[in-house]
Amino acid sequence: MALTQQQILPAPFIGDIGQDYAKQLTGLTGIALDPSRYAPQVAGQDPLQTQAAALAGTGVGAYQPYLTGAQATTGFDPAAGGITAAGYQAALAPFETPYQADVLEATLAQFDVQKAQREQQIRDKAVFAGSLGAGRTGVQLGQYQAQSDLDRALLEAGIRQQGFTQAQQAAGTAYGQQTGLAGLLPQLQQQDISQLGRVGALQQAQEQAVLGAEQEANRLQAFEPYERLGYYGAGIGQLMSGYPARQQFTAQPNPSPLAQALGTASVLGGIFGKSQQAPFTGFNTTGV
Repeated sequence: MALTQQQILPAPFIGDIGQDYAKQLTGLTGIALDPSRYAPQVAGQDPLQTQAAALAGTGVGAYQPYLTGAQATTGFDPAAGGITAAGYQAALAPFETPYQADVLEATLAQFDVQKAQREQQIRDKAVFAGSLGAGRTGVQLGQYQAQSDLDRALLEAGIRQQGFTQAQQAAGTAYGQQTGLAGLLPQLQQQDISQLGRVGALQQAQEQAVLGAEQEANRLQAFEPYERLGYYGAGIGQLMSGYPARQQFTAQPNPSPLAQALGTASVLGGIFGKSQQAPFTGFNTTGV
């Protein structure tokens, strides 16, 4: 009797598509990828960040000249351990008005003129009274001379004291400005550094976003053939599951008489071989 073999095969066009898919898969996987094109990248420092870092470095100790100027304004002498009188006087000299000497000279000159006029009045009065050579006139002149000298000294001291006070006020203002700048300078520099750092960080973040977008674009470009081939393979699977299969029957010729005899002998030999093996029932212990 002839034997018939049944095979369930996909539709012919599906087989053709499968062969095409296998060829594409073999060719695509044989091409090495370049990971450097889509490897992660880190954006470098923005120029503003670099400028902020440089400003932070150069700004250290920038207030020292102002502190030194403030010390010079007060006449502070580190070697002497404090403010000395000579140092203080020298420190005030730049703040004295340049017109003080002229004012002092003119004021004293006017005072001397008035003094001479007053002395002349005393002499004229003595001449009129006929007592020019009397001791009383000399006493009056002596007393007036002493008083005028005192007034002249007080006038000069007052002018000098006024100039000294003005110099002190100007020096105090300069000292406040110097110390104020010394304290304000780090704050201003810190504001500059902070502003530069913030703007630089925004630009760095933008650059990082650009690098990330380029990385993702390169990755999509590199893996696009694999994804496309994956969709291709998934479509083939759906076709195979949804399209009716084709059945194929294959007829085989009858076996030869020799093959039949050998097959029959093999079967019978197995059967008889099993039947000739008698079961074991144990030993006879009765002696019969």
